Amino acid sequence: MIYVGIDVAKDKHDCCILDDEGRKLYPIFTITNDKVGFDELFSRIEDVTTDKTEIKVGLEATDHYSNNLLASFVDKGFPTIVINPLHTNLFRKSLSLRKTKTDKIDSNTIAMMLMTDMAPSPTRTYHTITKS
Repeated sequence: MIYVGIDVAKDKHDCCILDDEGRKLYPIFTITNDKVGFDELFSRIEDVTTDKTEIKVGLEATDHYSNNLLASFVDKGFPTIVINPLHTNLFRKSLSLRKTKTDKIDSNTIAMMLMTDMAPSPTRTYHTITKS
């Protein structure tokens, strides 16, 4: 299984890709919040595996900044989970006594959260919400 954690921001997203043993398959990297950045991320994911059943993607619910990225993942058929930033914060604190918080650390934390039993959000729910 491959776990993709994404810390969402207005202009850029920090991304972490882990294997099922928690090893980084790439150094944590940053993409732009546009099609060029999304394509770079999809390319890196597809370099690791093309089997979408072997991938879990998680991103923080950060206002409306995650909407385009979430829609791109859903449209491409990736199992995607939107995570409350408060959960990310609590999970990160449970892993370390250090108070260090950076976007790169958060992307790694999100990927590690996916290694637990979190289930992907149903696609139907996403499309129902966006069409309301």
